[in-house]
Amino acid sequence: MSVILSVAIIATLLTSAFIVIKGHNIVCKGPIPSSLFTFIAILFTSGLDVGLIMFPLSEFPVYSSEEAYQFTNPLAIAFGFWGGLVWGFYFLTTFYFCVIEPKVKLFEIPAVKIVNNIIVVATCAFTGFLFLSYLPTYIEGISDVARFALVAAVVLVAILSSTDIRYIAVLSVASTWLFLLLIAAMMLGAEGLGLSELATTMTAIGGYFSNLDRFVLPISDYHEFYLFWWFSWSIMIGQFVARFVGGLKTWQLCLALLTIPSIPLALWFSVLYYYHANTLEVVEVMKLAMVVVGTIFVVNSLDSLIRLYTSNMNITVERFGKIKYVAGNFIAMYGLILLYQFTPFDIAWIGLLVIALYSVIYIMLFQRAQQLKVQAA
Repeated sequence: MSVILSVAIIATLLTSAFIVIKGHNIVCKGPIPSSLFTFIAILFTSGLDVGLIMFPLSEFPVYSSEEAYQFTNPLAIAFGFWGGLVWGFYFLTTFYFCVIEPKVKLFEIPAVKIVNNIIVVATCAFTGFLFLSYLPTYIEGISDVARFALVAAVVLVAILSSTDIRYIAVLSVASTWLFLLLIAAMMLGAEGLGLSELATTMTAIGGYFSNLDRFVLPISDYHEFYLFWWFSWSIMIGQFVARFVGGLKTWQLCLALLTIPSIPLALWFSVLYYYHANTLEVVEVMKLAMVVVGTIFVVNSLDSLIRLYTSNMNITVERFGKIKYVAGNFIAMYGLILLYQFTPFDIAWIGLLVIALYSVIYIMLFQRAQQLKVQAA
């Protein structure tokens, strides 16, 4: 699987570079054009989940001790797993669904549409399952009853949010601001952490850029898991967020996706790394705040995916009514989350299916190259 993933990553990055070079001035505009901040907020909150909030403090010791990561520092490793170049996957799919798909409509082909919807539904449910599985590590001592009830509540809120695209946009912007407030609160709670100390800590991220080539392909099995996750999400997130692009040129879209989401990530990881490096304890109220913000991120992720597959499958509020829409999606999604407990499901499976779908789309695009040239002319 590593070889397949590596080939897919290289092909994706080369395609992205080709698009930026050849079509740098193409204007990208979706059917619901939004401000740059709203677009990035929707992208940021839809494309990330609670792991961003909760994982780094437990991962820094691993990056400090395991041999595979000794070529740079733990902060640079964490940033490389979540920020920087990996957002290029989202650029490629956002560009495709904003500029190319409206012309060729490949995702309206029945077989492609079925596979695409399977990917979206499976990943959406798997995201909820991972939240269910990791809750005991996020909330120490949580009972099974509370755990299943919290996941049910998250799924229900996500479905309610998905009933109107405006709810998703508002929640995404609000949770982005909450995340920035969380960063500020964690800074204030860290003894000795001022702006100068934060800036000094952030310099360690330079280890990512000086070793950029090391992050392109899997460093370890754990890094491979992350890359498969990014690949699995890329085709879905691109479909969803493309509709909010507000008229950016191709090079501006690429630059925005590669840099803007990485700024809050760099701030957050740097604050957490300061806690780790100085063996500071996160007080209970801040742990609770982290869980709350992380849970909202899960809602953001799920509502985007639910909105996507229901739109693709014409399972809409307008068609079935709000009660049937909410009840049907809740039964299906929560049921799948519960069923995942009895399967050996792995995100790499979805990653491989997405890579296969990428391959099919590439072949079809080559076959329709002349059609695209005529339309462009």
